[in-house]
Amino acid sequence: MTTLVTGATGFLGRHLVDQLLARGEHVRALTRSFDLELADLGVEIVEGDFTDPEALERAVDGVSHVYHLAGKVERDPSHAHRMYSLHVDGTRHLLAALRTQKLEKIVVASTSGTVGVGTSPNFMATDDSPTVELLVKSWPYYLSKIYAERVCQDAIDDHAMPIVMMRPTLLLGPGDRRESSTGDVVLFMQKKIPSSMSGGISFVDARDTAQAFILAMDKAPVGAKYLLGACNLTLADFFKRLEELSGVKAPWLPIPDRAALFGTKLLDAAFRSVGKRPDLDPVSVDMARHFWYIDSTRAQDELGWTPRNANETLRDTVRWIERHHPEFAPRNVRKLPPAGFVPQETLDYAAKNRAE
Repeated sequence: MTTLVTGATGFLGRHLVDQLLARGEHVRALTRSFDLELADLGVEIVEGDFTDPEALERAVDGVSHVYHLAGKVERDPSHAHRMYSLHVDGTRHLLAALRTQKLEKIVVASTSGTVGVGTSPNFMATDDSPTVELLVKSWPYYLSKIYAERVCQDAIDDHAMPIVMMRPTLLLGPGDRRESSTGDVVLFMQKKIPSSMSGGISFVDARDTAQAFILAMDKAPVGAKYLLGACNLTLADFFKRLEELSGVKAPWLPIPDRAALFGTKLLDAAFRSVGKRPDLDPVSVDMARHFWYIDSTRAQDELGWTPRNANETLRDTVRWIERHHPEFAPRNVRKLPPAGFVPQETLDYAAKNRAE
């Protein structure tokens, strides 16, 4: 049995690969370039991407189980075409290449943001909630994921492909080397978030999400969709928990949502005029005004999935950043000799000079 993983070098992908290898599976990864770390773990590497038919053919040859995680989180509206190319066209190319294979199942990574975004604190998305393309129309990542889900549904309906779609919310936990998901926590720890917006957040541990994907491969019926979240919090409560774990003071300055969004747009325009980008962009501020609350009951009931305590996830996220981010990680500082200490060779050299 060969298991194909796309996006194996990413935050979620690495946790998934580790768990698959622990189960004794033969893992093959489609990566844009050779990854020595994965290869050292025993992963079979196929170099290429979704635009390379030959690489795709090699990647899918003989596979029976597929985890499609390849993606990129991008909030800049000017990069919408990149999101569409990767998430929509990339998914379409992969599924087309897989049609000739004898597949058990394809587990696809979508996002809770396809359905789990609202404008009211009373909002709560379920697996049967409608997609929210009108609400996320200016957020290219989420809009492209909605379209990618439709590509998957067409493949189920038209070609009877055994696809299950997973919708994790914000991924936290250790191991996010690229800060693709934990970047906002880093900004908090850098004291670069000046105020708390009025919205709400949902998050889940990347390690638990990887486990949910494997459970879906083993148990989920074809066509099923599962929201994956461990905790729903207001942003104020989220920052308060980070304060308790990191010792960094949570933002306290109250700024109305519209004023914050307007100010961020002005700042963004000023930075871009000189070829730079601010720490906080208008899309992120706009997203922070919304509520991302989701209900993961179906995944727990049907898959037997149990996410860990949310505080454990936040603690491990903060500790990992403290140990690995260059701004916080301890540096190897060379110890100075004790005061008054002079190496013996120096004393010998000085004595020799005096003698001469």
